[in-house]
Amino acid sequence: MREVAIVAFAQTEHTAHDTGLSEPELIAPVIRAVKEQSGLSTFGFTCSGSCDYLAGAPFSFVSALDALGAWPPISESHVEMDAAWALYEAWVRLQHGDVDTALVYGFGKSSLGDLRTIMTLQLDPYYLEPLGLDQLSFAALQAGALGAPREALDAVAMRSRQDGRNNPYTFDLPLEQGASVVEPLKEWDIAPITDGAAAVVLAAGDLARRITTNPAYISGIAHRIEPHYLGMRELAVSASAAEAARAAGVGKARVDVAELHASFSHEELILRQALELPDDVVINPSGGALAANPVMATGLIRIGEAAQRILDGAARRTVGHAASGPCLQHNLVTVLEA
Repeated sequence: MREVAIVAFAQTEHTAHDTGLSEPELIAPVIRAVKEQSGLSTFGFTCSGSCDYLAGAPFSFVSALDALGAWPPISESHVEMDAAWALYEAWVRLQHGDVDTALVYGFGKSSLGDLRTIMTLQLDPYYLEPLGLDQLSFAALQAGALGAPREALDAVAMRSRQDGRNNPYTFDLPLEQGASVVEPLKEWDIAPITDGAAAVVLAAGDLARRITTNPAYISGIAHRIEPHYLGMRELAVSASAAEAARAAGVGKARVDVAELHASFSHEELILRQALELPDDVVINPSGGALAANPVMATGLIRIGEAAQRILDGAARRTVGHAASGPCLQHNLVTVLEA
């Protein structure tokens, strides 16, 4: 396999409300930032991740290409899901050997609609959507199945918000516990509504070392998926996250930092167990999704934040995780090494 590394990462200052920026205007600053970091102006391959449901328009990603410029023509692709999977596609594309660089970006504006309704519309239309259960109801079922003590959930939520306050890209959330939303979930157990975008640059082989002093090499990457129907899964564990972690090689050596895509407090506890992360691993020092959750970019940001620790020279081996679907249905795990 070709050596492929993350050599640049940028994200917007995420907001909890619509700033009035169009999607190209939201994306353009992060594209400009990764171009400046990498010193590259063009890329062998470009791949994006977004969701037409959020924009309320078909093929909304096409208009977002205005932020890149379509002339001269570029080799471009898109995934209708979190941009972490766009990164996976770009990594596969670079294995072909005919191009050496890739630009990956993701974006989402959750403030434009009711996220609980939007995510419900993506459920199976015959058996799940008619039940009237939304993503919070499903998450509450999973939290109840896990049965973690309230103190453990509160500790995750408090740490995420405190760490998020140290991250200039997240916004200031209250540290109060908040009221119950759907038992046993409280307000601060739930990722906030967020608008934002992020981008990374991948480079292969010797080019990565020429671009930056500390490339974050992708030493392992894998994704696994479970049945869509909750009754066919054991909700208190994440079999797909565990299998993806094994395939990516998480347990082969010490992990310094892990960025986990946990949209609810209890998901971090499930993922930590699934990835078999020891107590000394630093979890979500960026604040994670509980501090800012730009849907369709959150998973890519987890990988980017994990890579940034290596780019900065602060860590030698990190893990970036992304999730999709109800109750951690689909999981992607990336291992990054200096």
